[in-house]
Amino acid sequence: MDREKALSLVKEQLTEKRYIHTIGVMETAIELAKKYKADEKKAEIAAIFHDYAKFRPKDEMKSIIIEQKMPADLLLHHSELWHAPVGAYLVKEEAGIADEEILGAIRYHTSGREHMTLLDKIIYVADYIEPGRKFPGVEEVRLSAQENLDAALKQAMSNTIIFLIKQGQAVYPQTLEAYNGLLLNRKDRLND
Repeated sequence: MDREKALSLVKEQLTEKRYIHTIGVMETAIELAKKYKADEKKAEIAAIFHDYAKFRPKDEMKSIIIEQKMPADLLLHHSELWHAPVGAYLVKEEAGIADEEILGAIRYHTSGREHMTLLDKIIYVADYIEPGRKFPGVEEVRLSAQENLDAALKQAMSNTIIFLIKQGQAVYPQTLEAYNGLLLNRKDRLND
């Protein structure tokens, strides 16, 4: 699917503010894909569609989670998590994108997962650091992303986990698994 068609489909689903965010994520994802030698076209498409389901009604997302037998524990956590796996499903059904690498990057852009692919990491980090984002810690992650994608990902996840804890919210287990996986799978740990 070409960029213009993808953006046209997504624009119908988003607010103007979220569409501007999506453009920022797309541009950032393409930059990161170039830097880390990932497939730029897949990064572009995954970034464009990452928030496809963001504004779907919660009842609709809940029904899709149940009907599609997505992990039931999603329903125990904040609904902010839901748009990623539901979005991957809807992008496949409504936009006809069947590439599992792209769908996986959409599916895990909020939670992360253990053994994230390069594309997963790029979309997660691009969503976190796109130019419109302004919150404590984002500049450090932006700088880190220019040097080491895994370090940027680890810092972004750490910031998110700490934020959720400070807000008194539960942390989705898959996010903790992703974070722990980044720590435990480091090559230099063999020298510890």
